[in-house]
Amino acid sequence: MLKGERISELKRFPRTIRIAQSGDPDLDVLQLLPGKWVNTKKLLGRGYNMIALPFASSDFPFNYRLMINQYNEVLNFTIVDKGVKNRGISREGGIFNADQVVVALDYEQHIKQSAADDFPNSGLAGGPDLDIHHEPGLWLFMTNETDKRSSLARLASIPHGDSLLALGAGHVSNSAPVIPQISGLPTGVNAADRAAYLAPYDHFEQNPFKGNTTDPRYPGAHPNFAGFNPKDPSALLRNVIPGTIRRTTELRVSTRLDSGGIVNIPFIVKQANASEMDSIFWIVETEDGHTRKTYLQYLQVVTLDFFDRFFDEGNNRGDGMPGPAHWPHISINTMEKIAGPNAEMIGGQPTPE
Repeated sequence: MLKGERISELKRFPRTIRIAQSGDPDLDVLQLLPGKWVNTKKLLGRGYNMIALPFASSDFPFNYRLMINQYNEVLNFTIVDKGVKNRGISREGGIFNADQVVVALDYEQHIKQSAADDFPNSGLAGGPDLDIHHEPGLWLFMTNETDKRSSLARLASIPHGDSLLALGAGHVSNSAPVIPQISGLPTGVNAADRAAYLAPYDHFEQNPFKGNTTDPRYPGAHPNFAGFNPKDPSALLRNVIPGTIRRTTELRVSTRLDSGGIVNIPFIVKQANASEMDSIFWIVETEDGHTRKTYLQYLQVVTLDFFDRFFDEGNNRGDGMPGPAHWPHISINTMEKIAGPNAEMIGGQPTPE
């Protein structure tokens, strides 16, 4: 946490925009993010994405498909913007200036698919080396005039037509990350049709998606790899990081906190509205002999709302709550911060220079 003296300096000094440096204390719990994070060769294919999508099919009467992607990622944190002033006044005990000072860190995310599958089969999942995600955004550290539970913000813009503001906080511990177990199943489906309705999820539970199974550098090529299971989607984040874990920084943000939220273009709202997002990032510092490395893991759940027509009578979901069914859109990955200044996506694989 920044001391009051440094916050006062940031208030007084002009705003500065510079190349971010790892370990900058002005970034507080964000200070290890600056740099380039990739799926290095030992972590190829550790990214997984699961999403339910509206889909008309004569073979499946419930008009959706479940798609799972395996991917590799490059995530850059490049520019730090210090001394961003939000002007305000306080009326407690008189009227005086009470400006907020923000330190911002920009990021850009680029994801390439290495393998994909869906059920029912649509012919649309695509093969390897496809660009499937691009996301520019900002992380904010609000140094003052905020409470402990919302000192961080993440702003993101998605080319599908979504913009989000998620708020939260971070903390540092001298232990390994605690990866929560979550369910990837939708909530609010009609209880009477539940078994048939969830057939795509049951398919991938019985046949976990392993992604690339031919390249020996990928986990799916090894017989003991369990694969991605929709009923325990965070399992592949556990016991992945090599070496002895020295310290973990956890960043947890949600669009459900305070003034957070998601705004979508009309088509998205009508077809599969992205209503909520919760994400946890773990920055993990390790030591193996004389070698120290830093890894980044994340678990992100975006809630998609669609299919009013499958409600019970009275516009109730299968769990008795009002509103549309909720479909978890889940993304996970484990990456390493690379030492070199550049990483290019070559054949769907990020290769550190």
